[in-house]
Amino acid sequence: QVQLVESGGGLVQVGGSLRLSCAASGGTFSRDSIGWFRRRPGLERDFIAAIGWSGSSTYIADSVLDRCSISRDNAENAVYLYLNNLKPEDTAVYYCASRTTRYGEEVYSRPGEYTYWGLGTQVTVSS
Repeated sequence: QVQLVESGGGLVQVGGSLRLSCAASGGTFSRDSIGWFRRRPGLERDFIAAIGWSGSSTYIADSVLDRCSISRDNAENAVYLYLNNLKPEDTAVYYCASRTTRYGEEVYSRPGEYTYWGLGTQVTVSS
């Protein structure tokens, strides 16, 4: 059973930056595709970014493309989400999710394509 734990959330000032971490245990992390999603107050869960098993394939949502990046460290079983120039509308619970890849460096953007989810970490952007 794969377990995912997000960390790095908290209260951040407008214009600031954050790094969220997703720590995985169980399963075969180095063969998993990982995604980040967020749920803003009153809204559906949104896709933010995804990364393939080796890190060479990434996909960033258009809404944050100019200020977001994703990376992974398979030796540490961790994936990192970097978000810069934070805005109040970035306030959300951020979740990471994983699934085993089937053919190679696939990345996925739909929640239903992921098998395992973390409990999320709250990010609040204040002015």
